[in-house]
Amino acid sequence: MSELPSLNTRRDFLDALLPFSVLALVSIGVVMVASASIAFATDIYADPWYFLKRHLVFLLIGAIAALLVSQIPLAIWSRLSWPLLLFSCLLLIVVLVPGIGREVNGSRRWLVFAGITIQPAEVAKFCMLVFFASFLTRRSKQLHHWSSFMVPVVILTMVAFLLLLQPDFGSVVVLSGTVLAMVFLGGARLPHTFLLVAAAACGLALMALMSPYRLQRLLTFLDPWGDQFASGYQLTQSLIAFGRGEWFGVGLGNSVQKLFYLPEAHTDFIFAILAEEWGMFGGLVVVGLFALLTCSLLRLVREALAQQKFFAALLAFGMAIQIAGQAFVNMGVASGLLPTKGLTLPFVSSGGSSLIICCALLGLALRIRTELRGQFGQAGDSEESPGLFGKLPIFARRRTSAGVGSGEVV
Repeated sequence: MSELPSLNTRRDFLDALLPFSVLALVSIGVVMVASASIAFATDIYADPWYFLKRHLVFLLIGAIAALLVSQIPLAIWSRLSWPLLLFSCLLLIVVLVPGIGREVNGSRRWLVFAGITIQPAEVAKFCMLVFFASFLTRRSKQLHHWSSFMVPVVILTMVAFLLLLQPDFGSVVVLSGTVLAMVFLGGARLPHTFLLVAAAACGLALMALMSPYRLQRLLTFLDPWGDQFASGYQLTQSLIAFGRGEWFGVGLGNSVQKLFYLPEAHTDFIFAILAEEWGMFGGLVVVGLFALLTCSLLRLVREALAQQKFFAALLAFGMAIQIAGQAFVNMGVASGLLPTKGLTLPFVSSGGSSLIICCALLGLALRIRTELRGQFGQAGDSEESPGLFGKLPIFARRRTSAGVGSGEVV
């Protein structure tokens, strides 16, 4: 019994890593949005702090959304899975209607309600996580059969098709990767999963080759300096920012690339400005914070499985994959590792819908942790098999030497 206080202290420390990593990323985001947007905001809006003010407003809305989401029991989220799916599909359809959806740079991705801009693709990411976590919890034993396995495939294909009509290829990649990982670890057979991954990869490759502008992006990605003043301009300017940053950067506020050289400096390419001003050291700090956030979410997965709360486990796992995947794509694009895609950096980039949804996911993670601690109700349904979760060493149960039951994970 003497070891229990130290055990609780260690668990409290590990619990603090989740909000710490998010608060650190949000703080970095506030500083970098202010720095990266100041010249552009001054020129367009005659207010150097326009985007910072806007970012802070969305951050406040996001905090309220996180608080509201954290107050709703997971059992209710599970029961709302189908209505949430239908709501997200409705938004994805409405945004395509001319005169309703707002078109920017050839993409129709935004809805405007009472002066507030909403990006349905971001809402769909949240709703799809909840839906598939609930669906896979109820159907994990049936996923071995083609009839049940094809249900999530058809739903994912339908949503991906609506996203491609906008077009939003980046969101399709992140969402597809997240759902495929959830389906596999939810209990799908390995041959079925490999077949689905191969089909998805072939489909995405075919769409890229059949679309002239996507094909041009791929060719530019292979040699951005070959057309550095046209299709390769954005990537070459981003690489210049990385090169200028060197080890420790040119100093906060001293970026040159944000002075109308690098487009979308405060949104999609904010990581390039961060690397220029903070250097490789600052970039690695941000990468480390995302790794810490992902590990904290995976720890929730392991703890949920130890308590047989499979809906909570799938939900936390989906959040980990989605946030880590989107961060990887954003940073990969900015550094030239991946072809150019229009995705924000979670919790860091300026962007209302993305920031609010990320905060809502944080609220959902905090709700999972609260219910796993037994403070409010039950963390979802626990009647079905955990699929492949329990077979993986990282998610295996652990017992403590202090005599704590197997439901305790540290």
